Amino acid sequence: MTSRPTREQDPTMMRTRRAAALGGLVCVSMLLAAGCGKGFEDAPAQSAQQTAGPAKLEILIGSSGEAETAAVKQAAQTWASATGATATVTPAQELQQQLGQAFAGDDPPDVFYVDAVRFADYASVGALEPYADKISRPDDFYPTLRTAFTYNGKFYCAPKDFSTLALIVNQDLWSKAGLTDADVPATWEQLTSVSEKLKAKGVTPLALGDTRDRIGAFMVQSGGWITSPDGKQATADSPQNVAALEYVRTLLDDELARYPSQLDAGWAGEAFGKGKVAMTIEGNWIKGALKADFPDVKYTAYELPAGPKGKGTLSFTTCWGISAKSPYKEQAIAFVEAMVKADQQLAFAKAFGVMPSRESAKSAYTAEFPADAPFVNGAEYAQGPVNAPKMDSVLADFDTGLQKLTSQAPKALLQRVQKNTRAALGTS
Repeated sequence: MTSRPTREQDPTMMRTRRAAALGGLVCVSMLLAAGCGKGFEDAPAQSAQQTAGPAKLEILIGSSGEAETAAVKQAAQTWASATGATATVTPAQELQQQLGQAFAGDDPPDVFYVDAVRFADYASVGALEPYADKISRPDDFYPTLRTAFTYNGKFYCAPKDFSTLALIVNQDLWSKAGLTDADVPATWEQLTSVSEKLKAKGVTPLALGDTRDRIGAFMVQSGGWITSPDGKQATADSPQNVAALEYVRTLLDDELARYPSQLDAGWAGEAFGKGKVAMTIEGNWIKGALKADFPDVKYTAYELPAGPKGKGTLSFTTCWGISAKSPYKEQAIAFVEAMVKADQQLAFAKAFGVMPSRESAKSAYTAEFPADAPFVNGAEYAQGPVNAPKMDSVLADFDTGLQKLTSQAPKALLQRVQKNTRAALGTS
């Protein structure tokens, strides 16, 4: 088994899906208990603020590895040296669990990574300081990332970086099938057509992850999503979502797409790296995985094929959260300000492969990493994770249903998701 990516932006790559779902439920339970028992909710208790003198910031990160840990520690030390503060960076072993325990114990870190998937759970109980509009040029963050970290109209926390999904093509398998750049699909119809050509040549066309974090892109391309843009209403059983899942089911039924388990692979990137498929749909984290495990594979990334409603992809992002109970809020905001400057984001990009969350850094980033342009371009039309609290079990159940998509009617699956979503949102 090859190693898997561990980026926070890729929830499906973090341990097993079942363990992640169960861990998320435990984390949310801890957080809700902390919120109800420690005075968060509607009127968070205010900690005494230290506005003068050196701050002692505790920073908890969900690191992707040694390169990220080293880069963040170096940036934190540079900031601390310039300000006279102390900034202690700790890479978490299990970020969500440790944060849940810290909040339950009324001793959260001052600054910490918040995955967009978990953001609403924290914001809904008042655990986060809504500071993002105090960061310079908040409108410079990509709109989809601002939306991901907005709750009840407040932009809470500055996006750290992001990823999107793109179509990854194996150049050798593509050429051996007699295909050229002109055959790269730009629409669903073209995806079906080129997949049929690949299959006729004895090549499995597409490896597709079997959860909403991959299949959801088709929903967006069809004009649908699980919730309304404000996260207040369930929209799972819309005709657009039904059409998307029907299309994906057709690809699976016709063996134009296969799930990783059908290819004896732990994730789609592994199947792609082993040369079992000509295409996959993954985020830019696949670069590091292929370099580490399959360095000889030649590939190119393209924007995902457009659906009936146009282009669509999914975004994965993390923000710099600040605890509502930190005694060093002003200093914490100053720390985040330093971390999200365009030049610092570009330094992080070079150190551990993330994409800057500021639009002003786009041209410099794509000049440095031109092959990543399809991922960056996706920010213009990307859909972020469901931005609503208490949705863990609903989404885990949806993923289970997607894994059985070929044996059930998409409409029935989406009706169940609709019912569960309405219950979680309190709109049933």
